[in-house]
Amino acid sequence: MEKALTKLGSFTIPRKAKQELSAIGGDISRISSTVEEKAKWVFEKLKGKPNKSLSDLLREYNLPPGLFPRNIICYEYDQTSSRLVVHLAKPCEVSFKDSSMIRYATRVKATLSRGKLSAIEGMKTKVVVWVKVTTVNLESFRSDKVCFIAGVKKLRQKDAYEVPREAASVEEF
Repeated sequence: MEKALTKLGSFTIPRKAKQELSAIGGDISRISSTVEEKAKWVFEKLKGKPNKSLSDLLREYNLPPGLFPRNIICYEYDQTSSRLVVHLAKPCEVSFKDSSMIRYATRVKATLSRGKLSAIEGMKTKVVVWVKVTTVNLESFRSDKVCFIAGVKKLRQKDAYEVPREAASVEEF
């Protein structure tokens, strides 16, 4: 019985150790790439190298430049993971010229791809009540409609989001 446990123990411990070491290695590489990206961002800021505006970035990805308010603090965009994070001073909301309203948390996260913001966290729209927006995309490449998915699909005119607007502070997101 002892021989069987010894063989079993010597087989599972190294395999488990390899799995743990592999997981630790993956964590270290993710942390180092995150630290590297943040260091690059800080270095570019210190050098005074101008970062393109959020409106320009959205235009580059074929999205309306006014999806976010004018008074953001800053944004971070990681091209390798397509992750966009927009920082605002306070929770706020914007009324657009088509009478739609969007509310933003202090930090809005999303995945940015051509004509689409997906996996959005920190954005709501008013559809009778405030509903979490999960995706914003263009109906088609040359479409004049923006599709907001917030539980239901809501099509809105693209030209309402062409100019970033000033946001009004709200108490809570």
